[in-house]
Amino acid sequence: MTASSAFQELSVADGTLRLYPRLFSAEESERYLRALKEEVDWKSERITMFGRSLALPRMTAWFGDLGTCYTYSGISAQPVGWTRILLQIRARIEDITNATFNSVLLNYYRDGRDSVSWHSDDEPELGRDPVIGSVSFGSERPFHLRHKAARAASPQSVRQPVREPVPQGGQGRLKLTLCLPNGSYLEMGPGIQRNWAHQLPKRPQLTGERINLTFRRILRRRVASMTESY
Repeated sequence: MTASSAFQELSVADGTLRLYPRLFSAEESERYLRALKEEVDWKSERITMFGRSLALPRMTAWFGDLGTCYTYSGISAQPVGWTRILLQIRARIEDITNATFNSVLLNYYRDGRDSVSWHSDDEPELGRDPVIGSVSFGSERPFHLRHKAARAASPQSVRQPVREPVPQGGQGRLKLTLCLPNGSYLEMGPGIQRNWAHQLPKRPQLTGERINLTFRRILRRRVASMTESY
């Protein structure tokens, strides 16, 4: 698989969503996956829910500019300075978008038992309509999105690459499942975090590992909070 800046605009309601299925080549993706797995100081964080201490079902790390601290689910993450590899990855995605990023959350999914539940990246310090840049290396996993006004609807499944007509009236779909390939970049643009939620569900039968990087831009130094349900 060779690297490509080709992308697909996905038609969704109340937001913009763009997928670059092969922004990184297979060789690059394997190299980055191996390096991140070995070089990052991964943390196994715990949260308290209903009086119980629970381990997050994934490993995490937070990198960024000085002052880009981040708090979610009672976890306060102080940024580690950018590494050479993270700067390379950031430069690649900033080269094909108008967005700029000053921080990144890394999630290491060791196998299909690791997951992240429904949430939106809508912390106040990210602004009203943040752009979130999501890079995936490793095993392909289904990624679910649903409009906050359509939680009861059945998700539509889309496997990339797919070409679809824009719905009449420009309303777009309200639920979506994407299979994010190794080396892909998904840009969740204005409107997505405000109007949508997303998750990476458990798939116990899958054994492959995956590292996901979600690049963000923190606008002001303020403690954030993100409630996560299990």
